[in-house]
Amino acid sequence: MAIDKTSKVYVAGHRGLVGSAIVRRLQKEGFENLVLKTHKELDLTRQAAVEEFFQQEKPAYVIVAAAKVGGIHANNTYPADFIGINLQIQCNVIDAAYKSGVQKLLFLGSSCIYPKFAPQPITEEALLTGPLEPTNEWYAIAKIAGIKMCQAYRLQYKWDAISGMPTNLYGPHDNFHPENSHVLPALIRRFHEAKVTGAKEVVVWGTGSPLREFLHVDDLADAVLFLLENYSDGSHVNMGSGVEVTIKELAEMVKDVVGFEGELKWDASKPDGTPRKLMDNSKLAGLGWKAKISLKDGLAGTYKWYVENYTS
Repeated sequence: MAIDKTSKVYVAGHRGLVGSAIVRRLQKEGFENLVLKTHKELDLTRQAAVEEFFQQEKPAYVIVAAAKVGGIHANNTYPADFIGINLQIQCNVIDAAYKSGVQKLLFLGSSCIYPKFAPQPITEEALLTGPLEPTNEWYAIAKIAGIKMCQAYRLQYKWDAISGMPTNLYGPHDNFHPENSHVLPALIRRFHEAKVTGAKEVVVWGTGSPLREFLHVDDLADAVLFLLENYSDGSHVNMGSGVEVTIKELAEMVKDVVGFEGELKWDASKPDGTPRKLMDNSKLAGLGWKAKISLKDGLAGTYKWYVENYTS
């Protein structure tokens, strides 16, 4: 069912990779009543502030894209932040949204909620069937709690809270920090800096053998709006492209897009993380949605954005 374009929509985390893409999508579709607050304006870890905000604004729809995120290094370094901050944000937002009369809420998680050795491709039913990947379990446990919170509010209050679990995302407004970023933006930055400085080689963590699935954040934003309009159920929904590449293939692709002509070397002493992580997207496909942006086209656009916004 199409959402009235005049409805008040609150996008939590609108400045991040995911939130900014959702805002772009909603604006493109003609939504004219978006509620957007920076962290300075509204600290989502402060319960009283969140409750006051919801009582004042009373949005009809809420998309929870705010989260403390990062790669393997960041997760290993700041485990308390990754579990604590994310639990605070989602508990405060979900509860205040319900209490203020929000019509529908979409909570966004991550594919890292699944067991490290879940059967591939990973179906939604694999949740809580085995141990998590140790390098990001703190973040994963927080996100699992968010899914369960939405389910609990549906069960107890008959409230329309749904959850979507994106695969690895990339695109404009990504985090390109040299230590705290995910694999794809980290590769873009390192290859670009190597090209600019004339370096002879780029060393990448791990063996290059793990398989990963990537979804352009503009595709994710399209899927978010699709779920808001077409889905209402307790089970979370996988959100992915259905296409996987090895980290080695990805690195070669980024090297090509950036135009780095030196050598690519692998540091096998560093951790690989989960060996394979492909999501089963048949539930979302069955509803009538599929990704449109190819990895090669998405990488080219993301690199262009990086050059224009990080290096100018």
